[in-house]
Amino acid sequence: MKWLTDSRLVFWSLELLIVATLIWVCTQISFLFSPIGVFLSTIFTPLLLSGVLFYLLNPIVRLLERVRWKRMRINRTMAVVIVFVGLIAVIGYGAAWVVPRLVNQVTNLIGNIPDFAKSSEAVLQQAAHHPWLQQIDFSKYLTQLQQAFGKYAESFVTGLTTGIGSIIGTATSVVVTAITVPVMLFYMLKDGEKLMPALRKWIPAKHTDQTMELLSRMNGTIARYIGGQILECLFVGTFTAVGYSLIGEKYALLLGVFAGFCNLIPYVGPYIGILPALIVAFTISTNMVIYVIIVVVVVQQVDGNLVYPNIIGRTLQIHPLTIIIILLAAGNIAGLLGMILAIPLYAVVKTVVQYLYSIWQLEHPAEKALPENLKK
Repeated sequence: MKWLTDSRLVFWSLELLIVATLIWVCTQISFLFSPIGVFLSTIFTPLLLSGVLFYLLNPIVRLLERVRWKRMRINRTMAVVIVFVGLIAVIGYGAAWVVPRLVNQVTNLIGNIPDFAKSSEAVLQQAAHHPWLQQIDFSKYLTQLQQAFGKYAESFVTGLTTGIGSIIGTATSVVVTAITVPVMLFYMLKDGEKLMPALRKWIPAKHTDQTMELLSRMNGTIARYIGGQILECLFVGTFTAVGYSLIGEKYALLLGVFAGFCNLIPYVGPYIGILPALIVAFTISTNMVIYVIIVVVVVQQVDGNLVYPNIIGRTLQIHPLTIIIILLAAGNIAGLLGMILAIPLYAVVKTVVQYLYSIWQLEHPAEKALPENLKK
């Protein structure tokens, strides 16, 4: 019995058995947790958008608080109001200038989907006369391309006619989000600085300094990543759209916005963002395909060598292979949203683990000083 009570194998076996039992019990009473899941899924999108905007606008609020003019100064509430007015002006300008052009280009793109097959057929027939490509049977590929475009158009029209209920539900969700996000963002910006002192009161005095340091590191990691990613996406989207316009690419603004949004996904984002542009360019000419590739390569080189190191830098310190593995797993689990959120979540977890490990090393200096053979 003493061997059983002192055995680490038995101890961890019992721990795993207890955890497995708890998981099984939770699956049997899942109906009790469903309201919690509905509540979290309801507030997830507004909370996520508010958090992103908070980390993006909070540095501006802090900067306005430091403004001094004679004996007058701007308090935090006034700074938040000024930032809100500026944000409303930017959104209003975007709604007045960008949104109508995007809607127009999306409408034209949808309406021209059947014509893409004919344009692609003409380009392939022209390329078929090239000596290197004369031995390839393009008729089979043309038939497949026409069928693909036909099926896509049919499925789009069918989904548009049968999905009226989902469209209404989505519109309702968008309206609710548009109403709740500004309210949540206002109070986040106004009272965000009070969160850390409030948490300090609930933390045991023994671990107060360590916990606050850890929270500060986590906050800094999230702030640097979100702010840097937004600025980087704006750069990529703007200059990609400008480059497409200069070379005469159709739907330049729409394709530039899509490329900027896809840049949120590390490493694989630029390859996803260029695909629609290549498809559209292919319907114009083969030279346009080359021009599109040149524009994307130039923008990505400037972004990778100048913008990314100076805005985000190496703050995350995550190996590229690790990022690719995380993206593959997150994409299969949660789709596009998972690929966007996986890297910052991993960065936060990594910060926590590194900090806890450093604390453990400080509390166990003798263990750290042991030779490697004794540690094993």
